Amino acid sequence: MKHRGDSVSAQQAETDQTRRRYQRLSWIYDGLDAAFELKYRAWRADLWQSLEGKRVLEAGIGTGKNIPYFGLDHEVTGIDLTPGMLRLAARRARKHDSTVSLQLGDVQHLEFPNDSFDAAVATFVFCSVPDPVKGLSELRRVVKPGGTVYLLEHMRSPHETVGKIMDFLNPVTACLMGVHINRQTIENVEASGLKITSAHDIWAGGIYKRLTARVP
Repeated sequence: MKHRGDSVSAQQAETDQTRRRYQRLSWIYDGLDAAFELKYRAWRADLWQSLEGKRVLEAGIGTGKNIPYFGLDHEVTGIDLTPGMLRLAARRARKHDSTVSLQLGDVQHLEFPNDSFDAAVATFVFCSVPDPVKGLSELRRVVKPGGTVYLLEHMRSPHETVGKIMDFLNPVTACLMGVHINRQTIENVEASGLKITSAHDIWAGGIYKRLTARVP
């Protein structure tokens, strides 16, 4: 019989592995992602232009790729699992004269009181979170009722053949980069108790989506 303690230990082990992996990759991460970022930039800008709310949490801020698009009226707190990523985010914040507050943190176990933020943002994060439903539930907890969670994510293709190929390749991408390419993110958002208000396909036949979800 599998006990709850076993699953918690397994999740912590995977979280620790994810932290070590991204710490090792932090110094070359922007280079690895450069080709995709040519397309992502416009999506990031559109998301932040539409964002409502003053107090904003960015979960998985990484190297700070969203920082250039922060609005002047946003008070942003950015968390990430690894010091290496946060050092690069701090450098980018200085370059753009941003006052973002950067903190080490795990989206699965946020160290903020309930209802701390007006909105939360995560861009290409929940493909790598060991327990995405737990992480999304934590965003729901720390965003006040009526607030919004904004997501840019890639996920399992809605097309049966492509989805099966992604299932086949997922163990390889998860092992090499910690990225799960077959995440069922729509279902995970719903399972967290957030209420999806919009879901737009933005590229690759529904693999890349922009989601907004309301905190009930």
